[in-house]
Amino acid sequence: MSQVLSDPPPTMPAEASGIADAVRVLEEDIVLGSLHPRERLIEDDLIRRFGFKRHAAREVLAELARRGLVERRKNIGCEVRAFEPREVAELYQLRELLEAEAARTLPCPLPAQSLRELVDIQREHDRAVAAGDPREVFHANQRFHQALFGFCANGVLQKAIQEYARQTHAIRFSSLVDASYRERARQEHWAMIAALEAGERDALIRLCREHLAPSRDAYLAMNRHLYPRG
Repeated sequence: MSQVLSDPPPTMPAEASGIADAVRVLEEDIVLGSLHPRERLIEDDLIRRFGFKRHAAREVLAELARRGLVERRKNIGCEVRAFEPREVAELYQLRELLEAEAARTLPCPLPAQSLRELVDIQREHDRAVAAGDPREVFHANQRFHQALFGFCANGVLQKAIQEYARQTHAIRFSSLVDASYRERARQEHWAMIAALEAGERDALIRLCREHLAPSRDAYLAMNRHLYPRG
């Protein structure tokens, strides 16, 4: 009698929604520092927290790993990804190249309707910063940059920017929880809008580059204890 290998249980729509919600919540926990670099994520904890079956908890961890937020380590299991200084530098160097290239190619000055759309999104970011709500600041910041680089006509470049921004989500928490950084980012967004309105492309490119540095530097400063001394 032949043995039939069983497939993983199919994911039902309601369960898929629950998995997506759990991924979103855990991503926010990592970005906002509720879960720290090298902190373990244990299946049993996810089962209790979200009311999952085990296979669903595993799907959540697998999706977080695909997003670069967690990693599997031998004899340890899943833990929040801790970036080596070289990884941080390389990721941000690549982001700088991609985002500066988008700033070189998107319309500048930006058409009036597009500019109004960006201003409306930035006002949402303003409200989140004023409310001192890091979670909403994170999401409003995402919306601003997706809209900004969405004006670039190169779809492949847009996707690359989104992918590498997503890979650095776990690096951002050190700056998102700092009110002075949130205010600095807010002001830089308005400076980008002003450059787009005035057609000052060189200023826009410079602002896009400089905008990345604080989160990179804050992560490295806060996590020095994780790195072996050379």
